[in-house]
Amino acid sequence: MTPDPIRVLCVDDHAFMADGLRARFDQEPGIELAGRRSSADGLLGAVDETAATVVLMDIEMPGPDPFEAIENLARHRPDVRAILFSAFVRDHYIDQAVAAGAWGYLSKGDPPDDVVRAIRAVAAGEFAMSREVADRAAGPGPKAPEPDTPRSKLALLTPREIQVLRLIGRGLSRVEIAQTLHRSPKTIDVHRASIMEKLGVNDRVDLVRFALREGLAEL
Repeated sequence: MTPDPIRVLCVDDHAFMADGLRARFDQEPGIELAGRRSSADGLLGAVDETAATVVLMDIEMPGPDPFEAIENLARHRPDVRAILFSAFVRDHYIDQAVAAGAWGYLSKGDPPDDVVRAIRAVAAGEFAMSREVADRAAGPGPKAPEPDTPRSKLALLTPREIQVLRLIGRGLSRVEIAQTLHRSPKTIDVHRASIMEKLGVNDRVDLVRFALREGLAEL
């Protein structure tokens, strides 16, 4: 009996990514592109609609925070496995992906054959990461921090605070951030105050600089 194919939902705001995946999957038995979405908005519904078994998701795109979307997916649909697929390979992205419940982290610079192998591995219940990500996660070899010691100030922030900081770094106002995260402006003010205290900064300009320096936002 032929096993069911691996159905991949591509969540990326660039249509050419899905086009490239479709062309590659057409040459690969047992894998097919189930659909594409341009943001993580309504991810659970999209998974149900497309009957996807693997979600391949970009990080830097408009709409809801992808890490929160993956965490929500892992909570409500643990049978569907998510892979982060990004042009940016950064320590805090890797940490957030693992914490959110992602099953893999790939670089958009990976060869197509490596992407296919990773999708198959994740569908089989294995965690997958590209060589670049694995090398980054392993680190250059200095002494590891003691347990319970944050590696950076960013590690002091909660996932929600990181979301808020990322949006601040993109230049959004408190009202725009509140609308994006479906929270009240007063709630955003509380998060911002907590972020500033934890990071030891005194104004919004310093927050933007920190977000840019840590790769949470791009100029």
